[in-house]
Amino acid sequence: MKNNQKYSSVEDLPEASVASVSTVYIKTGSWRVYRPEIDKEKCIKCFICWRCCPDISIGIDEEGYPKINYDYCKGCGICSHECPNEAIKMKREGK
Repeated sequence: MKNNQKYSSVEDLPEASVASVSTVYIKTGSWRVYRPEIDKEKCIKCFICWRCCPDISIGIDEEGYPKINYDYCKGCGICSHECPNEAIKMKREGK
């Protein structure tokens, strides 16, 4: 079941997601086969992707949209699966 809770601002987001602190220090993006890509036109800024990311690889850009840090994203697809508006699509790496 998807949680469709929306946050009104970045300040309303809860503390960091479930990943361990060590993930922040180890770049694991080279493990990816698929990469998430965000369609800002579909994004409703609910930040569910940010909250669900197990690697803390999703931040918020200057416009308030989610932004993937590909140095740390392993391409698990949880963000894409949980996005209520299907704004995140998994694309084959290198294509």
